[in-house]
Amino acid sequence: MDANGILQIVVFVALICALTPLIGGYMARVYDGRVTALRWLERPLYRLCGTSADDDQHWTRYTATLLAFTLAGVLLLYALQRVQGLLPLNPAGLGAVAPDLAFNTATSFATNTNWQSYGGETTLSYLSQMAGLTVQNFVSAASGMAVAVALIRGFARRSAKGIGNFTVDLTRSVLYILLPLCILGALALVALGVPQTLAPSADATTLEGAKQTIALGPVASQMMIKHLGTNGGGFFNVNAAHPFENPTALTNLIHMTAIFLIGAGLTNTFGRMVGDVRQGWALFASMGVLFLIGVAVAYGAESAGNPALTAIGADQALGAWQPGGAMEGKEVRFGIAASMLFSVVTTAASCGAVVAMHDSLMPLAGMVPLVNMMLGEVIIGGVGAGLYGMMLFVLLAVFIAGLMVGRTPEYVGKKIESREITLAMIAVLAFPACILGLGSVALLLGSASIQDAGPHGLSELLYAYVSATANNGSAFAGFSANTVLHNTLLGLAMLIGRFAVIVPVLAIAGALAARRPVPVTAGTFPTHSGLFITLLTLVVVIVGGLTFFPVLALGPVAEHLSLASGLLF
Repeated sequence: MDANGILQIVVFVALICALTPLIGGYMARVYDGRVTALRWLERPLYRLCGTSADDDQHWTRYTATLLAFTLAGVLLLYALQRVQGLLPLNPAGLGAVAPDLAFNTATSFATNTNWQSYGGETTLSYLSQMAGLTVQNFVSAASGMAVAVALIRGFARRSAKGIGNFTVDLTRSVLYILLPLCILGALALVALGVPQTLAPSADATTLEGAKQTIALGPVASQMMIKHLGTNGGGFFNVNAAHPFENPTALTNLIHMTAIFLIGAGLTNTFGRMVGDVRQGWALFASMGVLFLIGVAVAYGAESAGNPALTAIGADQALGAWQPGGAMEGKEVRFGIAASMLFSVVTTAASCGAVVAMHDSLMPLAGMVPLVNMMLGEVIIGGVGAGLYGMMLFVLLAVFIAGLMVGRTPEYVGKKIESREITLAMIAVLAFPACILGLGSVALLLGSASIQDAGPHGLSELLYAYVSATANNGSAFAGFSANTVLHNTLLGLAMLIGRFAVIVPVLAIAGALAARRPVPVTAGTFPTHSGLFITLLTLVVVIVGGLTFFPVLALGPVAEHLSLASGLLF
């Protein structure tokens, strides 16, 4: 670790802290209906969908609308991939995508996971990338934002029957937030060297005289929404490590800022909509503590280098073998600090874009992205998903606090009853059940996809199923996922990881919206204090993290101890 690397991290954190109240306040106005610049466009869209801005939906209807919309998106994206060879905007003449891969990709992008078992430039046409993947990048992100806002209304409303309107929330998320920011961001990326073209691939002659085909395409537009919407699917196979996706250190900073922007801002939106901004800052502080711990561990582990190689160097009287740290798998243009910061950012949020190959990280550094996802991706998290995931742990934290003092738990004026705790536990437990259950099946039937022996091989498979269930999409590159078995199981993991959480969250929102607020008394536990922030952080770590400690001990922890003792596999 050096001063330059620490300064890069400080600049990024300061930028997020400064932007959070700005974007948070704007989103609060959007969802309260106070931003009306595009109302002329909203109304026809609502009429086309058979609804209106005044149509307030019960939580069951809100949920049914969301599920139907997602199902339609999966089916349309699946069909588009299967017939892409017959459609225009396919200059490379790419054929139909295999059924199992098309299913995996359709569920992946519709659930905001963007897991890729394929190479983007060699598998999908321009039309599939734009009309399929990019559209889902917008609407899957907007769906998560809509669920988060519905839950906020559950806390903010008094004796209400509804929690909002899914179609309205989705439309406003796209029109007022995602689309304007993506237009500005894409223009900035084009100015900084990211391609945006419908021209076919270019042919070039290398210095050695060989012919090289350079893939091009509408890259800038997909890059911005993939990061802003925490989607993560790369236009190119190597994702944000490709110089066309991420040409400079400035574009790298723009990408990381975009990944955290909306997720961090929604904490401030929550505070404003419930009438107490301090509550939002408390959530942000808890997320921030967990994020900084992860950055410190990952950056420290990579800066220290490989202990096995260091031991070899000492035996040969050469001193430290890796004085600059472990550069294998890093983005050389950005260095260890920026590469590790990006790795933690992309897994703290459910983005999945990468500039460093996580499979090449030191065991403890590779464990940080794993743990970020295992916690439920509540450290900022995906757009919307991070907030409503963290709120599940908030309910558990206030329940525990209530047990300690012998009072009915309360949060922002609402009593938390057994129904909400039961639903929260269903959502929290569905996560490890899916990862460990489907992961066990995959280990028994699909171990041939594992590249490396020993604990690192276990980490490769574990990472894949954690990433899919957490709707992240990044991967340990040594795992060969493009098989019928893994495409199917990972597709199921994405669906379970998304909707086994969303449905209980919306049920909680409906129950809270119908409940009358209770007055604050001297016995009310303050949920904006340092004590509550500490309690919430510990609940996230204990409930969300220790569930996976045994499998982590067999994977990255065992690998770290093996390297330290000079044992290689």
